Amino acid sequence: MSTAFDPPRPWTASYAQGVPVDLEPQTGSLMDLVARSAADFPDATALQFFGRETSYRKLADAIERAANGLRRLGVREGDPVALILPNSSQHIVAFYAVLRLGAIVVEHNPLYTPRELRKQFEDHGAKHAIVWSKVAKTVQEFPADLAVSTLVSVDVTTGMPGYMRAALRLPIPALRRQRAQLTERVRGAVSWEEVVGSAPLDRDVPGPATDDIAIIQYTSGTTGDPKGAALTHRNLLANAAQARSWLPDIQRGPGNVVYAVLPMFHAYGLTLCLTFAMSQGARLVLFPKFDPDMVLAVTKKRPATVLPAVPPIAQRLLARAQEKGVSLAGTQVGVSGAMALDAEALVGPWEAETGGYLVEGYGLSECSPVLIVNPVAPNRKAGSIGLPLPGTECRVVDPETGSDVAQGAPGELWVRGPQVFGGYYGKPEETEAVFSGDWFRTGDVVEMDENGFFTVVDRIKELIITGGFNVAPTEVEIALRQHPAIEDAAVVGLPGEKGEEVVAAVVLDGTPEFDPEEVRAFVKRVLTPYKAPRRLVVVDELPKSMIGKVMRRQVKQLLLERVG
Repeated sequence: MSTAFDPPRPWTASYAQGVPVDLEPQTGSLMDLVARSAADFPDATALQFFGRETSYRKLADAIERAANGLRRLGVREGDPVALILPNSSQHIVAFYAVLRLGAIVVEHNPLYTPRELRKQFEDHGAKHAIVWSKVAKTVQEFPADLAVSTLVSVDVTTGMPGYMRAALRLPIPALRRQRAQLTERVRGAVSWEEVVGSAPLDRDVPGPATDDIAIIQYTSGTTGDPKGAALTHRNLLANAAQARSWLPDIQRGPGNVVYAVLPMFHAYGLTLCLTFAMSQGARLVLFPKFDPDMVLAVTKKRPATVLPAVPPIAQRLLARAQEKGVSLAGTQVGVSGAMALDAEALVGPWEAETGGYLVEGYGLSECSPVLIVNPVAPNRKAGSIGLPLPGTECRVVDPETGSDVAQGAPGELWVRGPQVFGGYYGKPEETEAVFSGDWFRTGDVVEMDENGFFTVVDRIKELIITGGFNVAPTEVEIALRQHPAIEDAAVVGLPGEKGEEVVAAVVLDGTPEFDPEEVRAFVKRVLTPYKAPRRLVVVDELPKSMIGKVMRRQVKQLLLERVG
């Protein structure tokens, strides 16, 4: 860490008891997280998937076998390997098996459209892919220049208990439909069972080094073009250690239960579930998607020690628990991110119901991702994003001058710390644009109070956060302009039930009739459904600058006046 300029860290005085100011530098690799837990708690449950349990001993063995299977298929050190998987036990094994070989994990959203997946493959160029069987055909149909040499197809139902697999094969229409949602027959690919059926990897095969790239985590940026944040083993080890240090009262061991309701292809779910939980020797309960009834069924037996979530998930879970009369008592720490948390409407009721905490945090994919979290203590400040994690340095800066603003004044958040990435994969110019010296410019405008608590007040970036996911307005605008009825479009985020809603102002191409639902359906064929505008507002023209650039702030104000 540079010592050229070391700003004060007033927030450390507000740390909960037992939280250190700094941490020792991380060494080793992410492989050590599972290896250490397997050595300390070999017979403890590492994974729970639809009731099927996998011990840490068996998890470590499966990783070594899968690593050998992938090596036989040609995966080598430094190779990017695409993972396109829902939350499942196979996802955990595949993630660590790739890392064991010193290769690089590239996580993808399995619900992406073929166009969206192709854009990311064009960027990272992976020739090896481990994919959900439902997505295999999409990858097989890539054009020749993107074709993968190794395609491993994963049937997630093989990770379920035997009785569930048997039930899914019964000739009952409802069960057939459920099976069709979970798996699909695939030809021309290697089965996951072939990969994990190998002998364990030879111990002489070297593993990754601390500063090797571990994962490429995609972030939309402000343009809609895919940018992969290259995160090293050191970055991810540091963020897992920071998360552990933030919870000094939670000791490592089998008593810990972490719920994986967030998708693990997302940076937030990845760190809290794939790395933090494994480092804790915790029982990681995997949910392929968020279903409040499924979560409550587990809560009755094993309440979560740590429940990573976004506000809509916490809200739906709380409402369903109250509706069904299921107690959430014993849920110790709910961690909320990705969007603002309503202190009055959600934090108070949640903490009254659980007897635990619901704390808001903040992060970015480029920062592994967590930077700032509220203390898990009575002094937590609901409505703020909290305090920087141990070893994290922050400045609040005038983005035009690069000078620190007065305490309490708004400014751009600049950060540095062991969890901050070194750059975007293969994009030196984009990397240079987001750094000032060794300070990463987040693009978010914040204020810091006298106790070191930060609050996000605006975004320099124009990303829309809806349901916890980033949507790049430019990407949606391009899709809208492809519709024959639309001449031009501007997309912004407006307040909605799930944080923000994607709303579009559109200029028509002389079309006398306009069907908003037909346009929304058109966009959903091009982009993932959550990116489609919830509302479309027809306008005569879009406010533009003298050089013809759409002024989104004015668009947003116009739409607020029109739709409320």
